[in-house]
Amino acid sequence: MPSDCIPFRETNYFSSFICDYLDEKPELKEFYHRFPKLDNFKDQLLEKQQSFPLENRRVLKTVLSSQYENVTISEATQKNIDLLDKNTTFTITTGHQLNLFTGPLYFLYKIVSTINLTSTLKEKHPEYDFVPIYWMATEDHDFDEINYFNFKGKKIQWNRNDGGAVGVFDTEGLDKVFEIFSSEIGSGRNAERLKSLFEEAYLKHDNLADATRYLANELFAAYGLVIVDADNRELKRLFIPFMEKELEEQVSYHNVLPKAEKLEAKGYKIQVNPREINLFYLSEGSRERIIEKEGSYFVNETDIVWSKSEIIKSLHEAPEMFSPNVMMRPLYQEVILPNLCYIGGGGELAYWLELKDYFEAVQIPFPMLLLRNSVLIETEKQAEKIKRLAISDTELFLKQHELINRKVRQISNIDINFDPQRLHLKEQFKEMYQLAEQTDVTFVNAVKAQEIKQLKGLDMLEKRLLKAQRIKLSDQVQRLTSIQNELFPNQSLQERNTNFSEMYLEYGENLIPELIKQLNPLQGEFIVLKQ
Repeated sequence: MPSDCIPFRETNYFSSFICDYLDEKPELKEFYHRFPKLDNFKDQLLEKQQSFPLENRRVLKTVLSSQYENVTISEATQKNIDLLDKNTTFTITTGHQLNLFTGPLYFLYKIVSTINLTSTLKEKHPEYDFVPIYWMATEDHDFDEINYFNFKGKKIQWNRNDGGAVGVFDTEGLDKVFEIFSSEIGSGRNAERLKSLFEEAYLKHDNLADATRYLANELFAAYGLVIVDADNRELKRLFIPFMEKELEEQVSYHNVLPKAEKLEAKGYKIQVNPREINLFYLSEGSRERIIEKEGSYFVNETDIVWSKSEIIKSLHEAPEMFSPNVMMRPLYQEVILPNLCYIGGGGELAYWLELKDYFEAVQIPFPMLLLRNSVLIETEKQAEKIKRLAISDTELFLKQHELINRKVRQISNIDINFDPQRLHLKEQFKEMYQLAEQTDVTFVNAVKAQEIKQLKGLDMLEKRLLKAQRIKLSDQVQRLTSIQNELFPNQSLQERNTNFSEMYLEYGENLIPELIKQLNPLQGEFIVLKQ
């Protein structure tokens, strides 16, 4: 696949916050530790090496070995798991919800970015090893965000009762989803492979975490991907000191809130606001906030209540029942993984950038933060249509009315730009102003009002002419609209809507190897891939 690159800012799909971060604007430097440049990784590595306990490595390896016990894995993945207890091994991590059948395409791009960065680091630092990690968000409870995927404009949805952490959800009802998907996808070698992946993942595993692990492993095992389910008693035992500090001192709130307020004062939108206690309590079918009030601790929407000593005792006896929220999950990750860099989307990086002071307060190295690769994939037919319509890759990212108006102006045999007429009109009114200034101010105001009226009239005539030409050139307009709607479903990025299955039908088993080949996580630009 040939590729083209567009600066993120020029796509108009990324916030000024993230674009300023990518540009390393001075006003954001206090919100991160090291910018993710290749030359900065050695210092990050040495800092993490000195602070990460060997015991944590041993626990991590033991837990992963247990989680993979009934999973057929590649030699590359097994080797990476075995390497994790060595103090010369480090991780690069991305995280994602347990979206049904991976959800939007960017699930793939996150993991490919992670895999490719580990390869780049190994080339740069051959004396160290680097393991790509996919952190499954098994403790997330936003079921409505993950219970569907889009396939060729249709929403394929899993309907079941909601409640609690999604990782432990059983897979009941997914047989009906499979029937719908199978009827939509058709036949052929690639279609049969997709059906097999769905069936093996969701109909032959008992819960959503196991199903997702199977699917991600099938797609990426050849590249040594290691999948972590952190909803685990032994891993959370490593996190007890930090959860205890949270309960007693509300340390995240006191450190994150001032940082968030600083961002807001600089004109940036705050992604997440911290709560006074950023922990949930897990019970069957429930994941509810822990609230402290007048020395007692309550679980929201339940009858559970503790004194301070009782909740600390409960934490030590059953750490698996306590669950970090979005503010504390990054810290949990960095406590249990020998991690150097987190790779995420713009929204994720925005809340990570609120956390630096929190990490410093608890003396855990703050990881480097890298924006994942973003990609637009054009099929051969789509690329040919774009070529015939003479649309540039950058023009594809315009709002639809802007794209249509620009192309109509370009292909019309009539000059629709009235700027020369505006200039001529303004020159005429200069003489009128000179005459008016010899009388009184009321006449000057009358001239000004007339000038504004006539300029508005020109604007209206230009819009009417443009509209008339759009109608006259309706065939070209329809083709422009059609191709942009194909590539930008619902006027949004392809990667945020389309499921990987659509691309797999087109590219088959070459899809992921081609992404591995084309995506450079340190490139810092939006990538357009063409067949």
